[in-house]
Amino acid sequence: MLLTVDIGNTNIVLGVFEGDKLVESWRVATRKDQTADEYGVLCRNLLGLRLIKPDNIHDVAICSVVPPLNEAFEELSQHYFHHQAYFIDPSEQDLMEILYHPPSDVGADRIVNAVAVRERLGCPAIVVDFGTATTFDAISAQGQYLGGIIAPGIGISSEALFARASRLPRIEIKRPDEVIGTSTVSSIQSGIYYGYVGLVDGILHRMKAELGQPRVVATGGLAPLIESESSQIELVERDLTVYGLKLFYDHQRSSRQKKQRP
Repeated sequence: MLLTVDIGNTNIVLGVFEGDKLVESWRVATRKDQTADEYGVLCRNLLGLRLIKPDNIHDVAICSVVPPLNEAFEELSQHYFHHQAYFIDPSEQDLMEILYHPPSDVGADRIVNAVAVRERLGCPAIVVDFGTATTFDAISAQGQYLGGIIAPGIGISSEALFARASRLPRIEIKRPDEVIGTSTVSSIQSGIYYGYVGLVDGILHRMKAELGQPRVVATGGLAPLIESESSQIELVERDLTVYGLKLFYDHQRSSRQKKQRP
């Protein structure tokens, strides 16, 4: 079995593969001050819920945009699963050509998502990832990573409003029943939700004009919420990143085996 780990600023997504089948995936909150042992206990408990023995994990593949946690997960992999973790490095891979300058500036999760969409759905394509930031990534018809757009995430945007306007209450981010709010809470919900849908659809409309007729795929925790009102998002792939990690791991293993042949 393969354990995949996508370390983001807001959430960590874990997946377990048995062969090519995704057995289970979990989304947990990122805690930058947690130790390898604390994350190790969490991983073992999650695996235990599915009756998966830690000894059955034969490798760990990781993409991370939170450098302070890299050492903790490297230690976790060695101490709890007895394997050295395989970290995705966009500047040191040959699975996808990156036209972004410099390639090392692209988040590992963005390249992992791009490869997953290319291999699973075809291209040209656009990936929208709703995380701490909302990222839009463009893949050419030839399967190259072209670049993209980074916008403040919906959570960051709403927190900025609450922080700077002392009389406005924090509210749940959800789709309101009506566009025109009849209370302060519903007015804020409408402004945040429909304002963000407008941002997403406006950017996608312009990107699609440059790319032709791309597939538009969304992922991330709030993807289903925004997709329900978006006119530009085609489908939501909840586990897109873990599938991309599996593709990178398989490619790395295949390359390693070829080098070992006499």
